[in-house]
Order: sequence, then C-alpha cells, then structure tokens
Amino acid sequence: MASKKFLAAGLSALLSLSMLAACSGGSSGGGTSGGGSDKPAEPAKDETITLTVWAPSEDQSEETGNWLNKELEAFKAAHPEWKLEFKTGVSSEGDTLKNIQTDPEAAADVFMYANDQIPDMLAANALARLGGATLEQVQKQCSQTTLNTVSYNGGVYGVPFTGNTWFMYYDKRVFSEDDVKSIDTMLEKGKVGFPLSNSWYIASFYVANGCTLFGENGDDAAAGIDFSGDKAVAVTNYLVDLAANPNFVDANGLTPSTLADGTINCLFSGTWDYNAVVEALGEENVGICAAPSYTLDGEAKQLKAFAGSKAIGVNANSKNPEVAVALAAFLGSTQAQQDHYDLRNIIPTDEGLKVDDALAKAQMDAMSFASIVQPLQAEMGQYWSPAENMGKELVAKTVTHENAAEKTEAMNDGMNTATVN
Repeated sequence: MASKKFLAAGLSALLSLSMLAACSGGSSGGGTSGGGSDKPAEPAKDETITLTVWAPSEDQSEETGNWLNKELEAFKAAHPEWKLEFKTGVSSEGDTLKNIQTDPEAAADVFMYANDQIPDMLAANALARLGGATLEQVQKQCSQTTLNTVSYNGGVYGVPFTGNTWFMYYDKRVFSEDDVKSIDTMLEKGKVGFPLSNSWYIASFYVANGCTLFGENGDDAAAGIDFSGDKAVAVTNYLVDLAANPNFVDANGLTPSTLADGTINCLFSGTWDYNAVVEALGEENVGICAAPSYTLDGEAKQLKAFAGSKAIGVNANSKNPEVAVALAAFLGSTQAQQDHYDLRNIIPTDEGLKVDDALAKAQMDAMSFASIVQPLQAEMGQYWSPAENMGKELVAKTVTHENAAEKTEAMNDGMNTATVN
C-alpha cells in the first residue's frame, strides 16, 4: 500500500537535463538525441565512464534472471561509442531516499525509487529534472496519471516502470464481467466488500464526482482540498445509502480469506493480495478488473483510486549526467519494462505494452483511467484523519441524510486545517 504521509520539503535547485542525450522509447531502448541541440557534448572517446546503479536485490538475483545485468549489458551494446563500466549496489525502492540522503554526492548515478520520495530527494539536491527526449519518452509511454506521479512543481523527475494502486478482485461465480462494471449492479447480486472506513479508499467516491486534492492534477498546493459543496454532499448521501445496503460490507481489516466463506464476494485491494485471493477462491474463480463505477443522480461515476509509481531516477550530482540520463531512459524503456514483466512479473506502466495477464491488465487499466495521483504536497497529511472519521461514521450510521451536509463540510474543514504536532 502506498505511504500515506509525506514530509514537507523545500524545492532545491534543479538540474535541467533538457540538453542531454537520452534513449528513445523504441523497442530496443537505444538511440540518443539531444533536447536542445543536435548533439550534446559527450565524454572523450577513450575515457572510461563509470556509473553506479542501485536496484533491489530481486533485480540482481540469478534466480530471477538478473534483470539489471541483462539491461546493463544491452545498454553497453547499444552504445559502442561509450567505454562503459558499472558498479551495482542493492537498494529497494522504499529505502532509496534513506540511502541517498546519507551522502548524495557519493550515491548512485541511477537508482530506482518510490515516487513519494520526490520532495525529500529534491530537498537533498539528489534528483535530476528530466527534459528533452527522455521527457518525451515518459510522456509517450505513460498515462496522465502515471506521468503525474513523477511530476512536481512543474518538473518531471523519473521514468516510471510500475504502478502502485488498487483495483477489484471478484468471485466469478457470483458476478459476471458485465456486473462488475457497476457497484450498484453488484449490490443486487452479492456481497460487496469495500473498505469504506479506510481513508486510502473512500476518496475514490468523492473524486469521481469532481472533488479534488490540490487541483486537478494534485500539484497545486494553493488550491487545497476541495471536498465541499453540493458535489461532495451528494456523494456523502450516496454513501449513507451504500452503508445501509444489506449487501454492503465494510471490508477494512478483512483478509482475502473472507472471500472463501462468502462474507464478501469482492475485494478492493492491489497486487500484494493476489496470491491470497487465489488461495481463497481457486484460480479459476478469480476475476480481476479496475474499480467499477457507481450511479449518482442517474450518471455513472468512475471510482478513482489513489495511485503512485516506482521510477528510475538520476542523481543531480552525477559526474556523467548525459550517460546517466540515457541509462535511466533505457532501464525504463518499452523493452526493459517487457523484460521486467517477463522475468519478475513487474507490471509495466508503458501503455504500448499489451499483456494477457488479468492482474497486470487490471493494474494498468487502473493507472490509465481509474485512478488519480496521490498528491505529493506536504499538506496531504491533513487529509487522512478527517476522511477516516467520515468512513467510520458512515459505517456506524451516525452520518444520515439529515446531517450529511453538516458532516461533509466538517470533513472538508478538517482536511484544510493545519494540525499541530
């Protein structure tokens, strides 16, 4: 699950790489072009270029095909004009910020990281802003939501290679493929388990009806959180009825095992629960898809999950920035993402890749049309408790149609009020 809290961070000086070489997004990942000149300055032909690359241990294991070594060797072959050497280190995406903050200048040139680390990496002057052909590659490969996960204060700071969001598992013996397009239809057929009292999930209903967190793309701190007015009250009223429906179950805290005994017939979760869902239902009975819509005032509203990503970044202190950017683009290229999927089942973000696997398709669909970026603003910390409280009150049925407007405005006020720690 995505990290919920982000620390405040000042924007450090940014390294613009729009003039640097970068790999194209083609199937080979090869080829270079400059963002602002026909041919950027390159290292001397006989000079050995040494880059340090960090990646999780699983990407460097022979048991899983050593994805990193495969790509580094392919990058060498694609760039005979450079005399390349690589030093590799182990760092999980979640640990990269901690590892790089120790000494940014001595850290890896290229690394893999979780997108919620961007503000703190910038504060440490440890993350380069992308431009030129690399930026064009990211824009071409990614959905707008995925692009937004690596965008901050007007810049793009990484090449996404996999997403982090939630979608829906369901029992195919209870719901058909048509049923799961609408949560209202599902409520007529079986038990719908949704974690309404979990603040990572409840926002999906409000955002579907035009509520926003820091503007349309989550990058406007001054806009604050807008869960107010008629648009939000209408959602609260819908949720009052949802919570009262005998076929609704607040699934917060329920494990996938409850699918087996019929406590719930669907589960909203992510890739981390796949094996447990299969164990509960049997693989032949598992359906997987992006979150459904719900009907509000006669209109279908697509639920929108929070989304993040894992990405490949470049150290702003790299001594060989043009080569480092080219490598980052290569590691996030279409072919490298395909290799990642083939070797480790890392679900790609590249929308040009077509996958047959239902799990991968569900996550890719979610990132494409059924999610919004989880904002990187420091003030996002003010969202979680009021949203959770609203969910708990809905489940407890202390929110009613009579007080829905009052409760909704109180939630919105709480989300926009700074808390004192």
